[in-house]
Parts: sequence; C-alpha cells; structure tokens
Amino acid sequence: MKSANSSSMIVPAATNPGALAMAIANPGALGTIDAYIGAVNRLPVLTAEQESTLARQYRDGQDLNAARELVLSHLRLVVAIARQYLGYGLPHADLIQEGNVGLMKAVKRFDPDRGVRLVSFAIHWIKAEIHEYILKNWRLVKVATTKAQRKLFFNLRSMKREAHALTPEQVEEIATSLNVRPQDVAEMEVRLSGQDMALEGRGTDDGETDFAPIAYLSDEGRSEPSHVLEDRRRDQLHGEGLSSALETLDARSRRIIEARWLQDEGGSTLQELADEFGVSAERIRQIEARAMTKMRGALADYA
Repeated sequence: MKSANSSSMIVPAATNPGALAMAIANPGALGTIDAYIGAVNRLPVLTAEQESTLARQYRDGQDLNAARELVLSHLRLVVAIARQYLGYGLPHADLIQEGNVGLMKAVKRFDPDRGVRLVSFAIHWIKAEIHEYILKNWRLVKVATTKAQRKLFFNLRSMKREAHALTPEQVEEIATSLNVRPQDVAEMEVRLSGQDMALEGRGTDDGETDFAPIAYLSDEGRSEPSHVLEDRRRDQLHGEGLSSALETLDARSRRIIEARWLQDEGGSTLQELADEFGVSAERIRQIEARAMTKMRGALADYA
C-alpha cells in the first residue's frame, strides 16, 4: 500500500510555500484533511488562456514552475473525484494522494493544441490512479484483473437497487448496460459480497484461539505436506537407510537380523538360529542385541 508520504509531489511557489508544499506532498500535513481541502480550494482557477500558456511553457521548455501552477489549479478537482470513492473504506487522504499522482501524469502528457481543457483530460488519469490504488488495497486478494471485472467492480454496487442478491433478470440488465457477460456480473457479485478471512485463528484474551478455516480445511489424509514428508522420510529409512545399516554388520550378525526381523512371514526363533550356528540361544540373543545397537547408530543419519 502506498503511503501518503511516499510520492514526490510538485509543490507550489506561492505565498506560503512551506506549509502548502507539505500539504501537496502529504494531504494530512496541515493537521486535518479538512484543512488541506480548505487550502486547495483557495488556490486560484486558471483561465483558458493562462492554462494554454502554462501548458506550452512546460511542453516546449520543460518549465517546472508552469507545471506546478497547472497542478495547483486542479487540486480541487482531485479532491472532488476522491470524495466519490470514500465508500470503499480507504483513507480519504490516501485517495487524494493517488489522485494527485494521476493529475501530475496528466499535466505531463497534456497537449494544449488539441482544443480541450486540462480538466477534461485529467479526469481520466486521476480516476485511473485512484482505481488502481483501490483495487490493490481494498482486499488482500485482488478482486478484479480483467477490463470487464474492473468495470463491474466500480459500477455493480451502485447499480444494485437492493441489498439482496441479483435476480437473473437484473443480471441480464446490468450485463447489457455494461457490455459484459452475465456470468461476469454474477461472479463479481459473489466476490464483492465475500470478506477476507485469515486462514489461521487469532488468540483471544482467555487463551483460546478463534475458529478459523484451518480447522476444517486441513487434509486428514496422507496428502497433507507434513504427512508427505513423514512418509518420504520413512520410505528413505526403510530403503537406503536400512541397507546401509545392514552393511555395517558382519555376515553372521546380518544373517541373524535378516532371519529374525526381515522375513515376509514369521522370523526364525533364537533356538533355530542357535542350531544353525552351533551355539546357544543366549549367544544368538547377545549377537542380535549388539547388531541392533550398531544398526541404530548407523540409522541416526536417516532419522
């Protein structure tokens, strides 16, 4: 989000340059937004001849003082346009700030020889900057990206006659009026009626956590990321980890471990292995215990 302090504004060379310059750079610098509005409304309005002369001075000679006077004389226009967008819940000062950026872009591109006044030309640029600011900051998730969606975003709420959902007939009427598809109207209505919601709940004063989507959106199956990593680690442990651990054993110890624990059906008993190697069952148990300890150390790198 752009801050009201972030943009570099054209400032006046008028009677009180310090205070008014701060106001142009930051609409809240005069103390209140009302003070700013009062200050810009007292700035003189240029005649058509004055405007044409200043515009040519800037266009032909890059006279920044001329550009400054053009900007100052139209700041009241920005205030009037920004007031139309207060319903989106964004600070009035920020809307004015963005509109001032659009005004400066308009002054930079204005051609006095086209036969139109700057006010008519600047309206488009002022609204474009304010629209972009609203779309970027109204919600965490952007609600309008295509041209049709942007048109609907700034017109649908005013065109809805009542608070309840649109009827199919109203959807068709609005779509025809704005030259968009009916499905675009229906989709934008859903987007505008929704609210941003945090995925995870916030802690409350009593130590509890608010109910949030994470509680019912989590995947109870094995496809949840932590489960996938866990399964992958287990498979690695059972595969290459176990093979590496077995390779650390001598032939007899490995034979005992494989016979006791790695058979598909029922491992050998201690006595069966004792008979195979010609030792006591207790000796087989000791060999098995030492082999298991050695394998745990080898598997530590995979755990």
